Amino acid sequence: MNHEYAHQHLSESDPRMAELIARSRRYDIAASASVRPLDALAESIAYQQLSGKAAAKIWSRVRALYPRKYLDPNLLLATPDEQLRTAGLSRSKIAALKDLASKTIDGTVPSARALSRMSDDEIIARLTMVRGIGRWTVEMLLLFDLGRPDVWPVHDYGVQKGFAKTFRRRKLPTPKQLLKFGERWRPYRSVAAWYCWRALDGPGKSQEG
Repeated sequence: MNHEYAHQHLSESDPRMAELIARSRRYDIAASASVRPLDALAESIAYQQLSGKAAAKIWSRVRALYPRKYLDPNLLLATPDEQLRTAGLSRSKIAALKDLASKTIDGTVPSARALSRMSDDEIIARLTMVRGIGRWTVEMLLLFDLGRPDVWPVHDYGVQKGFAKTFRRRKLPTPKQLLKFGERWRPYRSVAAWYCWRALDGPGKSQEG
C-alpha cells in the first residue's frame, strides 16, 4: 500500500480528517512476515475482556508451558485443562483455545500462506468458525498482523469514539452509520481506523466484549 497516496485520499475526503492526519502520528502498520494464525489468535483469546497488564501476565504463563517459539496445536490439545487453569485462563478461554488448536489441525484455520491468498471476507468467515473468535478479533488480525489496507471495524468502541470526536458528533455513531460514512475512504479504511484511534491518543487496540 502506498501510504502517501492513502493519506492524500483521506485528507481530500474531509478537512476534519485532513486536520487529524496532520497532527497525528503517521500510520505505520506493515504486514508481519512471521504471523501465524494459531499464535496470533490464541493470544487474542487470552487477552479478551482483560486489562493489558493482567492479560500479559497470564499469557506469559501460558507460553511458558510451551518452550518452542511457535505454539504446537497438538501439544495445546494435549495439555490438561487444570494446567491451563493454573496459568490463569478461564474455562471458556481454555475451550476456545482447544477449539482453535483442533481447527488448526483440521485445516479450518488456514496457514499463513493460505491466508495471503484469501480475501478479507473469506478470512473472517473461516476464522469466526472458531469458538471465542468474533469478527472484531479477526479484523484486528487483518489490520495489525496482516497489514490489510481496507479493514473498517465499525463495532470497535475506539473507532466509534474517535470518529465522534473528530467529526464533532454528540452521540457515538452506529455501526451502520459508520459503514455508510466509511465508503468515502475505500480502499484505505484501515488508515481511517488508525486515525480514529489516534484522535483519542490511545494505543490502537480495543477489547472485544
